[in-house]
Amino acid sequence: MSAHVASRPDVKSAVSALTGLSEVRMAQLHRATEHLDPPFAVVDLDAFDANAEDLTRRTDGLATIRVASKSVRSRELIQRAAQREGYHGILAFTLPEALWLAEDHEDVVIGYPTADRTALQQLAMDERAAARITLMIDSVGQLDFIDNVVGASRPDLRVCIDLDAALELAGGRIHLGPYRSPVHSPRQAAALAREIESRPGFRLAGVMSYEGQIAGLGDNQPGSPLKRAALRAMQRFSARELADRRAAAIAAVEAVAPLEFVNGGGTGSIEQTASEHVITEIGAGSGLYGPGLFDFYRRFRPRPAAYFVMSVVRRPTDKIATVLGGGWVASGPTGRDRQPTLAWPQGLRMNPLEGAGEVQTPVLGTAAHGLRLGDHVWFRHAKAGELCERVNTLHLVSKSEHVGQVLTYRGEGHAFL
Repeated sequence: MSAHVASRPDVKSAVSALTGLSEVRMAQLHRATEHLDPPFAVVDLDAFDANAEDLTRRTDGLATIRVASKSVRSRELIQRAAQREGYHGILAFTLPEALWLAEDHEDVVIGYPTADRTALQQLAMDERAAARITLMIDSVGQLDFIDNVVGASRPDLRVCIDLDAALELAGGRIHLGPYRSPVHSPRQAAALAREIESRPGFRLAGVMSYEGQIAGLGDNQPGSPLKRAALRAMQRFSARELADRRAAAIAAVEAVAPLEFVNGGGTGSIEQTASEHVITEIGAGSGLYGPGLFDFYRRFRPRPAAYFVMSVVRRPTDKIATVLGGGWVASGPTGRDRQPTLAWPQGLRMNPLEGAGEVQTPVLGTAAHGLRLGDHVWFRHAKAGELCERVNTLHLVSKSEHVGQVLTYRGEGHAFL
C-alpha cells in the first residue's frame, strides 16, 4: 500500500485501510523481533522512509521540510530524514538540545522561546553554535532577558519571530488554536522586527507560525458527523484567514529586514501551507512515525512506523490477557485519543474501566482468548517522539529482518523536556 492514501469518504474506510496494511506487515515485524524481551520499541524503516518521501511529495516542490526533532528524538533517525532530498535543517525544541544537535547540523531553529540561562551563556560564548542556531522570539521582554543574561559582548544571536497562527474571532474574544505567541497582527510583527533590528547583538533570520488548529487536528475524527463538518468548516476559514494575514505580516517584516526563511504548518497541513507563496519551509516530524493521532486525516495517511511491545504476564480469565505496563499516554487534553492504540494481534481492545495502565493493561476481544504467557502485544503511541522518552533504543526492521538498533535521546543520556 502506498504511503499516501487519497481523500477518504468516511472514518470506517480509513480504519479498514489501516487494518489491511497492518495484518501482513505486523506479522512480519513480530517475526523479526520475537527473540527480544519486552518492553521494547520498534521502528519500521520501510514505513519511515516511505513517510519521509511522502512528506516531500506533499509539498509539490514548493517548500522544503525542516525536521521537527521533538517528534523523532533519535539523532540517527533525525539524520536519516534530514539528509534526504527536499529536507533542510532541524526544528529543535530546547536550547540545550539545539546546542547538542548543532555539533552535527548547520541550521537549527528552536521552535519555542528559552529562559535557560546556562545554555544562553554557552551559546553566547560559542561563535560556531551562534552561527548555526536560531532562537525563537515573540516579545521585547525575551530580548531583554537575553541581554540581561549574556550582556552585549557576544557574537550576534540569530532570532526568529513567532507569529501567532490561531484563528481569532469577535475581536479576539474567541481563540481557536494553540496559545503561543502574542504577535498576531502584521503591525505587531513589524514592530518586533524593528526592535530586533535596532538592538546590537541580534539578527533577524526568519518568521515562524504554526497553525495547530489545522495541522494538529485530524479532519476525519470518529464521532458526530456534525462535529466533523464544523471542524472542517473552521479549518477552511482559518486557512484562508491565515494565508492573507501571514502574507501581510511577512511583507511588513521584510520592509524592515530581509528574511532567510519563513516556516509554517506541520505534518497535517503541508499541502495548504506549502501553497502559500511566502512559505519557504514546513516544520514536520510526526508524519515520519505515523502515530495514532494521525490516523484520521482525509488528505494523507502516514504508514504506522513506530511501535512499543509489551508481554502477557497473566490470564485473569480465559477471555482476558494482561500485559505488563502499557500506559504510555500522550500529552495534551485528557481523553481516549491520548491513550496508545492496540496494534497487534488484531481484535484486541482495552477494558474501559482500566485503559492503558501504569504497570498492567488487561486486553479483551477474541484475539485475547488465544494469548499465552510471554506472548507479545504491540501498541502505537498516540504521539510521535514521546515514545522515545520511555526507551533507550529503537529496534529497526527492514523488509522482514531485524537490522539493528539506534539510541534515543534518553539512550544517549539526555532528557531535554
